[in-house]
Amino acid sequence: MSSKPMPRDTHAILVLHGGAGAPKRDKLTPASEREHRDTLIAALRVGYEILQSPDGTALDATQATVEWLENSPLFNAGRGSVFTREGRNELDAAIADGTTRKAGAVAGVTRLRNPIRAARAILDRSPHVLMIGDGAERFAIDAGCEEVAPLYFWTQDAWDEMQEVHRQVEAKADQIMGKTPHMSHGTVGAVAVDRRKHLAAATSTGGLTYKRSGRVGDTPIIGAGTYADNATCAVSCTGRGEIFQRYCVAHDIAARIQYAKEPLAHAAETTLASLPTETDGVGGLIAIDREGQFAMPFNTRGMFRGYVTADGRFHVAIYPE
Repeated sequence: MSSKPMPRDTHAILVLHGGAGAPKRDKLTPASEREHRDTLIAALRVGYEILQSPDGTALDATQATVEWLENSPLFNAGRGSVFTREGRNELDAAIADGTTRKAGAVAGVTRLRNPIRAARAILDRSPHVLMIGDGAERFAIDAGCEEVAPLYFWTQDAWDEMQEVHRQVEAKADQIMGKTPHMSHGTVGAVAVDRRKHLAAATSTGGLTYKRSGRVGDTPIIGAGTYADNATCAVSCTGRGEIFQRYCVAHDIAARIQYAKEPLAHAAETTLASLPTETDGVGGLIAIDREGQFAMPFNTRGMFRGYVTADGRFHVAIYPE
């Protein structure tokens, strides 16, 4: 990799999402909407500052953006993660470098403040891609990642949601998973292209509300929920994890670009549309290519999302525009 910074007019764009599980419009108060929008803008600013620095990389920008969202209780990742049926928080995260094709991921971690940092440590400091549970935690802590007590992840909203599901369907939980507002769509993610036209993607999630302990979704599965390759695109997904895993959604978009020569937006939209239909949608994704073309398709009622362009233009949205 050259250390010489590229000219400032080279495309450097960051796109993020905060999950495809936006509540109904009448359920999101003006104050809550403003808080969500402000948090998305703040996360974009963190990544944008990195991309604008002389040696700023897409990999660093996506990690920092996701880390900011992990520290917010508003989204189902890090601090705001949902609960398993046992009342635990089990977190997943992944990061992928489109230049080297290296990736790092963790699954089922319970005491790491920022799972995305652990994923980055695996990418940088190990020959592995995915590590799980206690082994992942010990590796991450040895690498300098911050350890927290389980109570750190406790939030009233997530606890109330889990309790409501428990009350309704204690005997039939598996049949209704995905029906409550943040049950499967609160994942956060970011994709970026830097001034050297290098791509990266990062994703983090608390998973499904009331999931069985040990369940792992698409987020830490490279090619399913997270993917990056300079030759095609970088992708971060949000939605019903089992579907995104079975259809290898993130890689399918890259394959359409590489083999069918489809434009990025068409590849992203077609891939999402090809998934099994659900009455309330399957989810959404963000994707970007080396030329700065990006897409943010979703088929749920809304997806927390935003982007910042090389000229410093910020935009965030929740519902269809």
